[in-house]
Amino acid sequence: MNRTLMLERIQSRQAPWDMLVIGGGATGVGVAVDAASRGFDVLLLEQNDFGKGTSSRSTKLVHGGVRYLEQGNVSLVMEALKERGLLRKNAPHLVRDLPFIVPNYDWWEAPFYGLGLKLYDMLAGKYGFGQSRLLTKADILEKIPTVRTDGLKGGVLYFDGQFDDSRLLINLVSTAVEQGAAVINYVTVTQITKDGDGYVGGVVAKETEGGTELQIKARCVINATGAFTDNVRRLAEPDIKPMIAPSQGIHLVFDRSIMPGDSAIMVPHTSDGRVMFAIPWHQHVLVGTTDTSIEEATLEPVAFDHEIEFILDTARQYLNHAPTRKDVLSVFVGIRPLVKVQGAANTAGLSRDHTIHIDQSGLLSICGGKWTTYRHMAEDCVDHAITLARLDERVCLTKNLKIHGHHTDGKSLGSLASYGSDGFRIQELIAKNKKLGEPLHPALPYCSAEVVWAVHEEMARTVEDFLARRVRALFLNGKAAVAMAPAVAEIMAMELNKTNSWKTDQLQKFQSLAEQYILSDKQALKK
Repeated sequence: MNRTLMLERIQSRQAPWDMLVIGGGATGVGVAVDAASRGFDVLLLEQNDFGKGTSSRSTKLVHGGVRYLEQGNVSLVMEALKERGLLRKNAPHLVRDLPFIVPNYDWWEAPFYGLGLKLYDMLAGKYGFGQSRLLTKADILEKIPTVRTDGLKGGVLYFDGQFDDSRLLINLVSTAVEQGAAVINYVTVTQITKDGDGYVGGVVAKETEGGTELQIKARCVINATGAFTDNVRRLAEPDIKPMIAPSQGIHLVFDRSIMPGDSAIMVPHTSDGRVMFAIPWHQHVLVGTTDTSIEEATLEPVAFDHEIEFILDTARQYLNHAPTRKDVLSVFVGIRPLVKVQGAANTAGLSRDHTIHIDQSGLLSICGGKWTTYRHMAEDCVDHAITLARLDERVCLTKNLKIHGHHTDGKSLGSLASYGSDGFRIQELIAKNKKLGEPLHPALPYCSAEVVWAVHEEMARTVEDFLARRVRALFLNGKAAVAMAPAVAEIMAMELNKTNSWKTDQLQKFQSLAEQYILSDKQALKK
């Protein structure tokens, strides 16, 4: 993942790529992994950093989707449960079992939800993570001592999966490179080119760091830009009918003390029709999410004030300690690239199935879906691309493809467990220079060696890249992330051979960005 060498490889190539993928989120990188592992020549371009959009802003769950089962979408649930099992097998350093508790405050809830979750277990089959069962009030208090006890009658326990989304994405980028793909961030597609018959044949792109223009040819161009799908489609056909109905969901992050233990809470029904989760994550507690229709997707969406209050109000109904704005360590927002459905009353009712669409120009777009099913989406997309580009048929290999970092004993790596096997190489950096092992901030477990690693091995280019996505500081504790930024900028400037003005610019940009993640009474939130 040497970015300089990657750019040189792209610039020197004269022949068309078999597949050119636009978009460096879960879907696009998944497509690159699939296509490259089949032996195709693949190039992936990301306009910003990998996972800058939705793919770093999920609820951190690898799950079948209990809510979709209630909606009657059994096929999506079965597909997701299977993919959940494959992902745990192929990336055990990042995917783990997580017990969920559904607290019951009415007599009918335990048998009702218990029956539904038994069906959930059955649909998982051999890919199951554990059997659901009924819990007494005492059982629940043992697992979640801070749960609201007034009216608590018992509950249901079931199992799903948890992961770190942007860490998995970076490992998938590494996997794509290992399989032979060319992958690069900070390259923006500005034009889609066509042949004499009006059929898509490549792109014009701008490498934003140096300003270099790239003329790239491809047998098939794949639009995997999520919430920005229609923007790319307009580059090929300005008058296309939009297919994306963007929706945003927010998450609030708290100190672990509001919900100690290793179990999560699932609230099956909220006033906006969504399921809500309170989840232990990286020694913090994450609560979300909302479903709010928005007009237009942006790379840095901002939480609406009513969304924040909604999550706080819902959390208060289930926790003894009523969390307030002052307890929020970070707020982050993601946008769902939902596909429009005629007659849908709101975005909460839109399907989470993925859609593959081919415009008249031959541009192939894949959108919708969810993190858990990224691999299956990629397989489907590459199968279509093979047909569209008239390439040789080749069998998908990703069901059994180990993802970069594959490692089964995270305990031996301590705070570096999410790096998997790469954690040992980071430990080697620390062994050579003890200063690299010093923590960047007492509130978080990250150290200087991780900055060095991110620059040289994971294509991190900015302070934000590191603090938001290579590690999760900004998503866990906004103020701590700001405090860490000067040290991170210093190390990155040295490793990237940057000037003092670069450091100043980076710190200003990060400070401005972090303000959106930190709640305060003075903050002017969107209404």
